[in-house]
Amino acid sequence: MSHEISLQVNGETRSCASLTPLPDLLQQLGFNPRLVAVEYNGEILHRQFWEQTTVQSGDRLEIVTIVGGG
Repeated sequence: MSHEISLQVNGETRSCASLTPLPDLLQQLGFNPRLVAVEYNGEILHRQFWEQTTVQSGDRLEIVTIVGGG
């Protein structure tokens, strides 16, 4: 049984199921995980740690989309 938690994503309050892995949350929010960088509670979270990171109530995420230039 999962409970809804609330967290901040790019300054907006969002909710998701507790114990949601970070890559799943990114997809639920419509981000392509291969094209974003994530700041997790004030720290850049390296991609190698995403799979083992589950979001918690009150977390603050800043998600930046990487844009190819031209």
